[in-house]
Amino acid sequence: MLDRPELDQLDLRLLDALQRNARSTFAELAAVAGLGSSAVHDRVKRLEQRGFVKGYSARIDGRRLGVELTAFVSVFTAPDVQYEAFTRAIAALPEVAEIHSVAGEESFVLKVFTRSTGHLDDFLSRLKGLAGIARTKTTIVLSTPFEREGLALAGLLANGAAGDGR
Repeated sequence: MLDRPELDQLDLRLLDALQRNARSTFAELAAVAGLGSSAVHDRVKRLEQRGFVKGYSARIDGRRLGVELTAFVSVFTAPDVQYEAFTRAIAALPEVAEIHSVAGEESFVLKVFTRSTGHLDDFLSRLKGLAGIARTKTTIVLSTPFEREGLALAGLLANGAAGDGR
């Protein structure tokens, strides 16, 4: 069940449409929501102001730019690691797309994009030079048969899991 009483079915439909195509016009969104363009404009602005929409971006095809390799790097930290400084240092590495603090043996899992195994090797050398790293374990992605862009809001819509139905 969706625990967001400040959202209704129309808000969820708009969020779903925006994450599928952030370049949709307000007229196109109005057709999805069954409202007028100005009402949709107001709803979208409210969703942005309330932080449900964090921003808009283009999805770039990294392979077309020569970024061929995706890897997940498990990072095992030393007991005395300074987490905020550590995560800032990792985030400053341009190859890092995501940093996840995880439960388990490792402390973090990084999603990393590089041009090649040689580039990955260089990245890992720089990463291991950061203070607070005890060791790493790297898994190279061979293929990605499925990748969801955004949240599965359609499932929430189909299950009727909206808040107060405004």
